[in-house]
Amino acid sequence: MQFDDSTSFAMHFTTITTIRSLTTSLALVLATAPLGCSGSEAADAEALNARDVHTVENASFDMVLPVSGELAAQQQVEIRNKLETRAVITEIVAEGTRVSKGDVVVKLAREEIIDKGKDAKDKVNTTQSTAVAAQQALAIKQGEKQSELDKADVAVKIAQLALEGWEKGEVVNKRQQLSLATETAGINLDRLKGRFEESSKLVKQGYIAKDEFEKDRIAMIEADAKVKQAALDLEVYEKYQFFQDEAKKKSDLEQSRAERSRVEEKFNAELVKAQADVESANFQLQSTKDRLANLEAQLVNTTLTAPIDGLVVYATSIDSSNGGRGGGDAQPPQVGTELKPNELVVLLPDTSKMVANLKVSEALSGRIKNGQSVTVFSDAMPNQPISGAVTSVSVLAAAGGWRDPNRREYTVKSSLDTDPSLGLKPAMRCKAEILLGRVDDALSVPVQAIFRQGPVAFVYVGDGGSFAQRQVELGRASELFIEVTKGLIAGDQVLLREPKSFEIGAKLDQSVFETMNNASAGSGSPTSPRAPITNATPSSGAPQATPGEGRGGRGGRPRGDDASKQPAVTP
Repeated sequence: MQFDDSTSFAMHFTTITTIRSLTTSLALVLATAPLGCSGSEAADAEALNARDVHTVENASFDMVLPVSGELAAQQQVEIRNKLETRAVITEIVAEGTRVSKGDVVVKLAREEIIDKGKDAKDKVNTTQSTAVAAQQALAIKQGEKQSELDKADVAVKIAQLALEGWEKGEVVNKRQQLSLATETAGINLDRLKGRFEESSKLVKQGYIAKDEFEKDRIAMIEADAKVKQAALDLEVYEKYQFFQDEAKKKSDLEQSRAERSRVEEKFNAELVKAQADVESANFQLQSTKDRLANLEAQLVNTTLTAPIDGLVVYATSIDSSNGGRGGGDAQPPQVGTELKPNELVVLLPDTSKMVANLKVSEALSGRIKNGQSVTVFSDAMPNQPISGAVTSVSVLAAAGGWRDPNRREYTVKSSLDTDPSLGLKPAMRCKAEILLGRVDDALSVPVQAIFRQGPVAFVYVGDGGSFAQRQVELGRASELFIEVTKGLIAGDQVLLREPKSFEIGAKLDQSVFETMNNASAGSGSPTSPRAPITNATPSSGAPQATPGEGRGGRGGRPRGDDASKQPAVTP
């Protein structure tokens, strides 16, 4: 685990040494003062050792991640301007007022909507009359169509019957007449020919007068002409008149059918137009009705009521990222304030159930799991711890903005076991400790006992009247304590501060630092003796650790800006 920088680590050390008394060290001090010191010098050394020396021992401690954030209601309802246009506030409940479900929170100007509603009602009446007229015109046109089609059907039927009557009656009758005329003329001709022949014999014998003979001859000639006329009439009828009559009858039938189709097409076109007029009128009517209904709903929406019980919080009191009217510089809503459509005006948080939205650096977000215990301290009540548990970690990180574009933070949401009597409110700042794990019965020292030169971690161990540098390997750590996996044993006494030059009895061989520096060349490790421990290599495969990762299991809340300095914590 690691701090963001050396300053962060030093701040942790300073804070730790100022608020925590090492009670376990009071009875375990160096037995004697340095040789050669006077009585007062020995007393000073003894006082110094009691304050600055710690006896190494096995201890258990919690690994706690200090973070900061703000409180929020677990459930809150937004009250927005539901009007489609800009609206002016005419009444608004004072911020901080507790309201019940159904109470009026905001009233908006409604005169313009009322005027538009009147116009919409007039338009509904007009379009309704138009729709009725269009429907009636359609019905009339449908009646006309049926009447004209009935007439056309009668004409078709008449033409059909005329054709059938002609084919089955007139044609047969005509042919019979012509055949009869032909046959009769032929018989008559034969009769007159016989009579003429008989008259010819009689006139020669003088039995009849020549005049009578001539009459018989004329009658025969006329009969012959009638035979030819009958044959011609039959031929003309069969070759010409029949086909002429047939064509006319069929033409009459086709014309009547075509007329019916023309009438039907004409009225179909007129009905399509009439139907379109009806649909258009109905659409206009429905549109005006919808407009009227919308205006009536808008009129209702000029009065905004509380959908739940809650505390009135103006949107301007919430950061603009939460949907406010422009952040902290925006003026709170009041009578006369103009609102944009769908603008957030008031929030109604249910303060009976609160949560904490905590910011965790990207490097540590992977260590946070649902269900981890959380202790929260509100800035308003710094001495009142509130227990809770992690419920979620945001999927995406939020950027640090133009002030710190490289910073990436995830939002960790924690439930809170709150008492409504505490009076917690949304947006209250808070600090919190997330319990990442626990180290049980491990050899450990305070984090301020650890020094570093390059990649080498070491401590100053009491050696008679002085202190000697001793290389150590580190394991898991909290904000106050760090596990030592190699280099120390229980009972060793380590210095908790930078020693003075005359207090150093022995130093590590320079080759140790050179070897480690060569191994970590190019890693960019800090060389300050108090630099944060970032590359400790615990023995037996233990995870890496960085001091200052937690609260050390000693209780208490995060101090000052500690919560914002989030060192890497390796359970």
